Amino acid sequence: MAEPLSPDSDATAGCHAFVERGTRIGVDVGKARVGVAKCDPDRVMATPLETLQRDKKQRSDLRRITELAHEYDAVCVYVGLPVNLEGEHTPSTKDAMRFARQLERMLGTVPVRLLDERLSTVSAQRQLHEAGRTIKSSRSVIDQAAAVEILENALEAEKRSDAWAGQSVAAASAS
Repeated sequence: MAEPLSPDSDATAGCHAFVERGTRIGVDVGKARVGVAKCDPDRVMATPLETLQRDKKQRSDLRRITELAHEYDAVCVYVGLPVNLEGEHTPSTKDAMRFARQLERMLGTVPVRLLDERLSTVSAQRQLHEAGRTIKSSRSVIDQAAAVEILENALEAEKRSDAWAGQSVAAASAS
């Protein structure tokens, strides 16, 4: 059997490798809130976990995600990388990258990967609307739904390529 490819490596472009079984965490970083989702160890389904308030001073949001990652024995955390429709960085991109770097330091051995999240919130809003939720009633779950969308996109990419999705925090920071 092939050795698992570490999710903190960037040997995923055009490369097929055995991607290990295990829970992944998806994170949607916003200005006011952070949505968190997880998948089952077999990567079949992503489910919402929590919506956290952003806490840039005390970092309680980062600490809680770290707790969740350890509680669920996560093998990887995917953080959505907000870019504009042309794929260019925005102020939100830099904020998400900073958040991901801090999270990676706190997690220790659990790698963090950044994944293009273009339109994840729009897609989550559409799905909630189709489920009969109004914008007002969706506010408490929209961030979780966006985290689910990010994680589902990562899982689909992993299954298509048999490699980790997105890019490592180090590679994203260098670009």
